[in-house]
Amino acid sequence: MTSPAGPPSTGGRDDERRQTKLLAVTACPTGIAHTYMAAEKLAQAAASRGIEMKVETQGSIGAENALDDNDVRQADGVIVAADKDVDLSRFAGKRVLTVGVAEGIHHPEQLIDRVRSAPVHAPDAAGRPAASSAGGGRERGPVYKALMNGVSYMIPFVVVGGLLIAVSLALGGHATSKGYVIPDGTFWAHVNAIGGIGFQLMIPILSGYIAYAIADRPALVPGMIGGWIANTGELYDSKAGAGFIGAIVTGFLAGYLVLWIKKVRVPKFVQPIMPIIVIPIVATTALGLFFIYVIGKPISWVFEHLTSWLGGMTGTSAILLGAILGLMIAFDMGGPVNKTAFLFGAGLIASGNQTVMGMCAAAIPVMPLGQGLATLIRRRLYTEQERETGLAALFMGCFGISEGAIPFAAARPAQVIPANMLGGAVAGAVAGLAGVKDAVPHGGPIVAVLGAVSGVPMFFVAVVIGSVVTAVTTVALVDMSGRRGRAGAVPALAGAGGPGGGIPRSSSAGAGAGAPSSGAGVSADVVVPGQVRAQDAAAEDEAVGAAGSLLVSADTDTTAEGSGAEVLSGYLTGRTVKVALAAGDKGAAIREMAELLGRSGRVADADALVATALRREEQGTTGLGEEIAIPHAKTDAVTAPVVGFARSAEGVEWGSLDGTKARLVFMIAVPEAAAGDEHLRILALLSRKLMDAGFRERLLAAPDEGAVLDVLAEVG
Repeated sequence: MTSPAGPPSTGGRDDERRQTKLLAVTACPTGIAHTYMAAEKLAQAAASRGIEMKVETQGSIGAENALDDNDVRQADGVIVAADKDVDLSRFAGKRVLTVGVAEGIHHPEQLIDRVRSAPVHAPDAAGRPAASSAGGGRERGPVYKALMNGVSYMIPFVVVGGLLIAVSLALGGHATSKGYVIPDGTFWAHVNAIGGIGFQLMIPILSGYIAYAIADRPALVPGMIGGWIANTGELYDSKAGAGFIGAIVTGFLAGYLVLWIKKVRVPKFVQPIMPIIVIPIVATTALGLFFIYVIGKPISWVFEHLTSWLGGMTGTSAILLGAILGLMIAFDMGGPVNKTAFLFGAGLIASGNQTVMGMCAAAIPVMPLGQGLATLIRRRLYTEQERETGLAALFMGCFGISEGAIPFAAARPAQVIPANMLGGAVAGAVAGLAGVKDAVPHGGPIVAVLGAVSGVPMFFVAVVIGSVVTAVTTVALVDMSGRRGRAGAVPALAGAGGPGGGIPRSSSAGAGAGAPSSGAGVSADVVVPGQVRAQDAAAEDEAVGAAGSLLVSADTDTTAEGSGAEVLSGYLTGRTVKVALAAGDKGAAIREMAELLGRSGRVADADALVATALRREEQGTTGLGEEIAIPHAKTDAVTAPVVGFARSAEGVEWGSLDGTKARLVFMIAVPEAAAGDEHLRILALLSRKLMDAGFRERLLAAPDEGAVLDVLAEVG
């Protein structure tokens, strides 16, 4: 969008402002409301100062109003308000101010002032700024964004692999002295093998997409192969590979190694093959050999001696040994520390000492069970994607698959790993104190159910206590991190899902398909449609949940509406507009809105619609602030998409973070199967218009339903 230049001036400072031309780029990981809100606010602030500004939005429907070379050439400065990676190489030589997208919404005037003194952009080989953004904006650092990118791509492999393994063990496996096994050649053995492939791939995927986020496509191959090497201990004489921690190391090594190689000057005839042949081969070879000969050997040495040290502790206190084993099991969830403890316990079974394996078996399920439990007891701290991953983690935990907690640990290592270790130590210590025994080298409730554990009641006590400790500690640390972030104007760590991700999510409570995100920089004083009151970047992931529940086709049958004016592609008509909302509280307002939608003839079950909308409110308020609320529901209680609007004279308390009561209430309901891009565009247009104070005033002043429809027709 381009805001018009101000009126001509006679000279001086006003004339300088008239001649100033600024550019802006707004983007958020979900590309829904924040992208367009920031664009509208920046354009309005520029117009009020007589400054010409063109804003490029990188939303869910692609880049709009794209900046071209001529725009950049004439620009005096560039504001990048984004919570995902934006290519800055095209702005080389221009003053560039990079901040979070929320800054563009709440402080557009300040950004216009600050961009005049922003540093001149001098990109590195990847097109990223050489220095941090001016003014201490809320932009996420490249290290964080790269890590989240890897996590977001890894999550589906963890979930698919873990659930297939768990199902195959449940239906086709049985306990033996060699472990919990499935007979070779059976159907469930093949299902188990497919799940195992998912687990094999998740580590290289994590490493590869960390590298990809740092140095783009040339880094993908060395990152993935490096991750595979890190996870394959046989290559460097280790019984246990380096696990997901090793993958994080190789991902960053590969990414920055490729960045360094890109800076090397080569003859022109070599340049075309650099990104597809030379860089991947050189980086992959160098990284692989470096890990095998330099990093791998010390890893092998450390864990061999760690095993020997544990062997010397078998005569010490069972409580202490159990706590140490629990700490190790919980540290890296299938990584080398975990495997060292597990192999130590498994190796003692043959000699008749089953108590050590009992300690390990109690600690093994604590991490996925604890993290899954955390997503249930404090849902508002987690995105929809994380909550879905949490349910999968609970299932994996029951079958002793500790890798189910890896996405949480990779996304929030500072909070999750200590909580996991504390819970694992408690579980191991309780099992050691009670003398729990495990006759098979496997863990989790499944081995107790199938009779491989002696002292079953105390085994479950150990698992439950450890899981609760992990869950409570995780919630406390994540919440504390969020509070520190708000106090210091820096958002807390985001959940799974990252800037480069593309992970689908769905929920019957209204969270539809969307992109992962990190959503950094989400301010605490505005909530967009579907956004939750989050302590971290998870808020933006909730925004995509709301948008996903609006995915509908524009080719909607409107025959049930009858004649009359229609707006928003016919989803809202005179029948679904009410100028006087009678309800005094949110619950009653949602029921009244559902009855209003029922006038369209598209509501099959009003009670189910209300229940779905209320469940969505439990996840987080749908109040935007600015006296606006947009409750929504994705449910088969409606037969076709429908939108309603009502106005409240007194206002309804909706829990909006700016403290305002909702006077303008939109309600949107779509069937579960609804999908399409047109409604995303409508949401974007509606978000833009609702940022216009004049538009809101006209809605409040409209005397009747017809006048309301005329105002809403401005949306497009």
